[in-house]
Amino acid sequence: MIVDLYVFGDSPVHQLPPDYKILSLLLFCTLLFLIPGWIPLSVGAAFVAIGFGVAGIGISRAYQAIRPALWILAIIFVAQIFLVGVELAIFVVLRFCILILAASLITMTTKTSEFVEGILAGLRHAPSWVPADQIALAISLALRFIPLIRSTLEEVRMAQRARGLDRSIKALLVPLVVRTLKTGDEIAEAIQARSPY
Repeated sequence: MIVDLYVFGDSPVHQLPPDYKILSLLLFCTLLFLIPGWIPLSVGAAFVAIGFGVAGIGISRAYQAIRPALWILAIIFVAQIFLVGVELAIFVVLRFCILILAASLITMTTKTSEFVEGILAGLRHAPSWVPADQIALAISLALRFIPLIRSTLEEVRMAQRARGLDRSIKALLVPLVVRTLKTGDEIAEAIQARSPY
């Protein structure tokens, strides 16, 4: 089963058109990178927090969204300490956290089908040589595969922990890769079977 990140609701954030959400996310992320300083970062964090509140999505959901990236953020933090110092390291990691949460808010309040429609609407005025349908399909599959891989990882981790192999990277990665590739083959066969070409 292919799982989704969508959280059901009828909040104003849920009801916004998907193309507006995507455009707002792009604008928000761009401004957060272009405008330096702690004040813009604080304002961005406040906007994201208000967005989660209006959408009715609690802190536990927000934590679930950022939890898979914590170890990457930890590595970035340590690297930045050596490169630019503690204060800037904290700033960089907090900015990444806000960006991840902002993207998660859009993903949690937008169905995958609405995402595809929004992307297609955004590509409506693109040149004829731009493969709009293929781009929308690729993004849709990526959005579905991310939570699928995370769910598969948790299942494999629990199974290996029951066998006493939770410390073995090989015992964790091999089943994860095999199951992911198998699912990818099944989806590719389904798409090919429905393709008119």
